[in-house]
Amino acid sequence: MRILAISDKESLRLWDYFQPRYLDGIDLILSAGDLDSEYLSFLATFSHAPILYVHGNHDDGYKQNPPGCCTCLEDRIYVHNGVRILGLGGSMRYKQKGEHQYTQRQMKLRVLRLGFQLYRHGGFDILLTHAPAYQLNDGSSLCHTGFEAFNLLLDRYHPRYFIHGHVHLNYGPQHPRRDVYNDTQVINAYESYTFDY
Repeated sequence: MRILAISDKESLRLWDYFQPRYLDGIDLILSAGDLDSEYLSFLATFSHAPILYVHGNHDDGYKQNPPGCCTCLEDRIYVHNGVRILGLGGSMRYKQKGEHQYTQRQMKLRVLRLGFQLYRHGGFDILLTHAPAYQLNDGSSLCHTGFEAFNLLLDRYHPRYFIHGHVHLNYGPQHPRRDVYNDTQVINAYESYTFDY
């Protein structure tokens, strides 16, 4: 299965200079957040692949204008061609107001509430989030600190892939495109990245 992972910055190639052949062979599109709703709707128009998304910390506008023909994956497991994908969007809470921001405790509670789904599905194969895991290519500021709950999920379920965004690749070399955490391939979906599952 060929997967296109996207986040944080709309790709000029996939929007301004788009050609339908750029999506040839793509079986699934995963959005890790902070993308224009119209951008996701645009990709859905030209792709036969399902588009699954989680919210980024700047996606407050999705409430009034959700991406058309796309599936929100927040707090649930979605199975596509036998691949189990778990979605948990948002970032660390760094200001009093604002949607899709959580404390470490709040994110742990979200994960605890997934217990029955995780049991029923026997775990998951891909973890799709906006923020990274704690001290796994995250940032030093509060906003860009990763979630400890994600580390716990990776340690317990050993998914094949962990896809996140939030820490842009142009922030510096401490934020690599790909990394490995135990048995899990970690991919920073900034802008766009295609990989084979």
